[in-house]
Amino acid sequence: MKSKVLILQSIAAIAFVAMLFACEGSLNEMNKYNQEVDVPQGVAKKINLFYTDSGTVKSNLKSPKMYDYAQENFAYRVFPNGVEVDFFNSDSTKSTIVADSAIVYINTDLIDLRNNVKITRSDSVILTTSQLYWDTDKEWVFTDREYSIQQANGSKNDGFGFDASQDFKVYNSRMNKGVQVIKNDSL
Repeated sequence: MKSKVLILQSIAAIAFVAMLFACEGSLNEMNKYNQEVDVPQGVAKKINLFYTDSGTVKSNLKSPKMYDYAQENFAYRVFPNGVEVDFFNSDSTKSTIVADSAIVYINTDLIDLRNNVKITRSDSVILTTSQLYWDTDKEWVFTDREYSIQQANGSKNDGFGFDASQDFKVYNSRMNKGVQVIKNDSL
């Protein structure tokens, strides 16, 4: 009888130790999962942000939602439900950028605009593409996707990949085709 009790106690002790190791493994798996979850530091809703310089409004950013991941090693902010930015010129005209989503990489001054990107310049030029990168530090925009540019005079340019100064005074297209409207004053 004493040997049966000893055997049962040994089996119980082995089972208990096995459960401890099983729980520790599950706990380690849970901790690993929790570390991998990308949780924002902050969430903002119904954003309407104005940027001013010397009392003059320079731009206005509007978005329904923003997630702030500034605590990450490679800090960024996500606008998952669209973004619209109006830029006001000194002559009271404005240019507008809209996109279905955007990611702002804080440490690199790079903005990734995605899906249905549309730039409407103050001179009525309209650029559309599915993705556009904007390096705000270098004041440069670029894409490796298809794009379309509609000029105010009716000229149209469709292409694949370009880079340009943000004011489009310098413009390099990798491949394009288009229809140009040329005004002939001699007729």
